[in-house]
Amino acid sequence: MSEPIIRFLQAARSAGIRVSVAESIDTYKALDLVGFADRQILKDTLSLVMAKTRDEKQLFEECFELYFARDSFMGDQSGKRDGGSDREENQSGDPSGGEGMGSGPLSQMLMQGDRAGLSAAMEAAAGHVGVSDIRFFTQTNIYARRIMERMGLEALEQQIARLRALGTADATGQAQRLDRARGYLGDQVRDFVERQLAVYARGANEQLRDEILQVARLSNLDRRDFERMRVIVRAMAKRLATRYGRDRKQKRRGHLDVRRTLRRNMAYDGVPFITVWKERKIDKPRVLVLCDVSGSVASVAQFLLLFLYSLNEALADVRAFAFSGNLIEVSDILENETIEDAIAKILKEIGFGSSNYGRSLADFTNGWLKAIDSKTTVIIMGDARGNNTDPRTDLMRTIFDRAKRVIWLNPEFKSSWGTGDSDMFRYSAYCHVATVCNSVRHLERVLEDLLKGSR
Repeated sequence: MSEPIIRFLQAARSAGIRVSVAESIDTYKALDLVGFADRQILKDTLSLVMAKTRDEKQLFEECFELYFARDSFMGDQSGKRDGGSDREENQSGDPSGGEGMGSGPLSQMLMQGDRAGLSAAMEAAAGHVGVSDIRFFTQTNIYARRIMERMGLEALEQQIARLRALGTADATGQAQRLDRARGYLGDQVRDFVERQLAVYARGANEQLRDEILQVARLSNLDRRDFERMRVIVRAMAKRLATRYGRDRKQKRRGHLDVRRTLRRNMAYDGVPFITVWKERKIDKPRVLVLCDVSGSVASVAQFLLLFLYSLNEALADVRAFAFSGNLIEVSDILENETIEDAIAKILKEIGFGSSNYGRSLADFTNGWLKAIDSKTTVIIMGDARGNNTDPRTDLMRTIFDRAKRVIWLNPEFKSSWGTGDSDMFRYSAYCHVATVCNSVRHLERVLEDLLKGSR
């Protein structure tokens, strides 16, 4: 039974259940104790060992029922005439009607209605052709054909052709029954392959979809993709927070800390058996983020805010501001509401208006300029299109001089910068980093650079 369990572990991982090597070993140990006789006990045991969270329990339930379904080759095989009998059609066990044509194992199982034999032959053939590697619906017919060929389709088709060539009534009747049985076999095999697609391809398809969403322009996303995007953003943020959220220190190689070394070795009469090297602490960055929430930029801004507020372990402090015509602080809204509700509230209050970057920068410097110091990173998300209003680059210079870093994230392609009412090149002169950012992958890269380079 090791091979079916190995394939089930593969199916579980494809469904999104995290199963480590150690848990795989635990699975085999548990199965040695409970066996395979009772389906419900088997299911409960595997669930306890493999599924850790409520979501994984649900995924396990679906995966188990799909994988261990054994409903193939049910219903009428259409291999026999209505009212016919096995004795009338095959007194000698030869579907050729005793014409001396011989028959293969597949035709015998079809004519005798051997469902168990057909199911076993199909699963053996599926394992041989590697149906567990199926990933796309367009591969269904290919794998179904390969399985049928492995089961003996070629011999069956040759037998049908020989019976038709005889031209007798009995031979023609046998050919028709075998032809109907072949059609029934094709339907059952195709149904089996589609079930394997549901079992094995789910994880691969979701992974492909996630990869596409990560590089897609956020302004082009459909509303139905937003929920999945939030899951992707949180997963990315969790990964970054795990990597950079701890109090981090960097060794200064070659610089001996003499005082700490002497203190550490007091028990050895000052002989430096244990050396202590100087370290430089890497501080968590403090971030002020200004988000343009007008028009198409709003869709990008909401994911930036979601990203930043999911990085609370890795960031010392985050203050958020939103603007279109005027600028307001939205930190309290983001802290007191769920991130989804907060973003909706912000967009309703100030979003989708006409951009005025000069006025928004004036609001910011008048109210919150003192919040910027030499440890602060200012992130501005916007397309820098101020509708031909005064860009107030003097205020950008003031922010640049006070902040540790100024990062401007523009959702437009660089070829559009400076065209029409874009003031991007004017602002970029007062930015430490000015880059295109219109996908989740771009956001991840920028924020990872921010965390990696913080001191």
